[in-house]
Amino acid sequence: MQHGVVGIRGVKSGLYLCMNGEGLAYGTKQFSDDCLLKENLEENHYTTYSSLFHPGIYLALSNKDPATNTVADRSTCLPAESPEQLDPSRIEVVSVTEEDLPTVETPNTLNVSSLGSFAADLQTGKDSAKPEEPSTPAAPSPTMPITKVQPFINEDDMKKGWKTRLLAHLFELLIASCLLLMVILALGIGLGVGLGCVGKFRCGSSSQCISFSTRCDGRVQCHNGEDELGCVRLSGRSSVLQVQKGGVWRTVCSEDWNNWLGVSACKQLGYSRYVESFFISLASIEQDLQYNLVSINPSHSQLIKLQNATVFSKTQCSSGKVTTLKCLECGSRPLYSTRIVGGNISKPGQFPWQVSLHFNNEHVCGGSIITSRWILTAAHCVYEFADPSMWMVLVGLTDQPVHGGQYLAVQQIIYHSRYRPKGLGYDIAVMKLATSLVFNGLVQPICLPNHGEEFQEGTMCWISGWGATEDDGQPSEVLRSAIVPLISTKTCNKPEVYQGLISSWMICAGNLEGGTDSCQGDSGGPLACEVSSVWKLVGATSWGNGCAEPNKPGVYTCITESLSWIRQQMERDEAQNSPTVSTDN
Repeated sequence: MQHGVVGIRGVKSGLYLCMNGEGLAYGTKQFSDDCLLKENLEENHYTTYSSLFHPGIYLALSNKDPATNTVADRSTCLPAESPEQLDPSRIEVVSVTEEDLPTVETPNTLNVSSLGSFAADLQTGKDSAKPEEPSTPAAPSPTMPITKVQPFINEDDMKKGWKTRLLAHLFELLIASCLLLMVILALGIGLGVGLGCVGKFRCGSSSQCISFSTRCDGRVQCHNGEDELGCVRLSGRSSVLQVQKGGVWRTVCSEDWNNWLGVSACKQLGYSRYVESFFISLASIEQDLQYNLVSINPSHSQLIKLQNATVFSKTQCSSGKVTTLKCLECGSRPLYSTRIVGGNISKPGQFPWQVSLHFNNEHVCGGSIITSRWILTAAHCVYEFADPSMWMVLVGLTDQPVHGGQYLAVQQIIYHSRYRPKGLGYDIAVMKLATSLVFNGLVQPICLPNHGEEFQEGTMCWISGWGATEDDGQPSEVLRSAIVPLISTKTCNKPEVYQGLISSWMICAGNLEGGTDSCQGDSGGPLACEVSSVWKLVGATSWGNGCAEPNKPGVYTCITESLSWIRQQMERDEAQNSPTVSTDN
């Protein structure tokens, strides 16, 4: 295409008004050559004017001698001789520039662009176009669309008042006004609800707000009872038992504790079983757990909500000890006692919590066993594919296609309500199995971390799965594993790494120089770290930029951050299936 040449058709069929560095002329459809050579011109051209360049500067077009065309003020054009009306249906703009020109406007907003000042070229006679092959009108494209316009409008249209134009668009204005009003009302309601919940607990299933002091008081006030969920937790490295009371998390003293209360506490944590309790010195636990203490009311000896069995204490436990709790035997590898040196093909029993999630009989994601009925995975594995009947969970295997292992049907799939496929956060989901797992040397649960438990940067952890061994590669037929160091959020958010994309819901692991990483097919699988000979689930494989790329480590859903959500799903289910534990005392 010729650069800097514009043709406007509309004078006669097959004729164009041509503007280039040498002047103005009329020509045929091959206007780029016609304009440059001033050939093939016809007589009886028409006079008109248009402000193509700047306010007050017009194109003066002679209706006899095209050679006199020039850029002038409007007065030059006023003595027009017998102008003829143009047929609007035969007018179009034809762009012959490939890219970028300054935008200028006619009274009807005709957009033309140029790299330089086209008016200046006309005045100096400089040719800004570079010779090329004759071109046809440009096809529509995202960068340079062809717009059908009416380049010249008659005087009657120019005289239309603002009232006429307003009436012509009255319907559109009414619709726009209604939409604006609806948006304002919605924002107002949302703002009102938000402001009304400041300093209060907001029921997630509705806009209802309650005082934090009434949460975990044994009386259901939210529609689905969520104000009475998540009232018990295990904290710190020693699994110290805490209960929420009066809107504050309080450590449970050991005096008057009994196993019945242990069973109740485990059910509130989402476990169907209770293993044992321990008592440890108050001075031995983390300092922030040593304050806000509660003791047990000895008159409560039946299975009830733990928060209803506690009374406020002062600053000390009379026994000097606090309660720790164990609800599940987890994090062990009974059939695996030696460490692999070299190679990344996993041995049977090395990662007994690893599962393969099959959709329509094909492996699509990994997951982790966290109880005999619950599997933890990534939300992006099940989003829009949450029909339990389409899924099977395979456990106790290392090879695909499957040789051995247990097949289990899925009863329920729950993913975080705030997860969105275009986002990166809240990538967490749980699957409830239709039947309970049978634990053995090849099938074991991994421990969930405790609230506030920290895993330091540089801690060496393990990832495992049947994912591809290279970016866009085929899934592995054997369970593979690799050891990777944890990376701090600060490091992972550096400009050369993930540029601030890492939130508190994520944790990074891998080598910044590349070479070791999770990949496609590993999604939802475990990032497992060994702490004092106990394996804990620190992350669930979520996303990353490619596989094993430099400065692009794997990103995992942070389990400590999502712990409250996980516990609530398990507790809600356990309460529904446990008649001995009331949800609305």
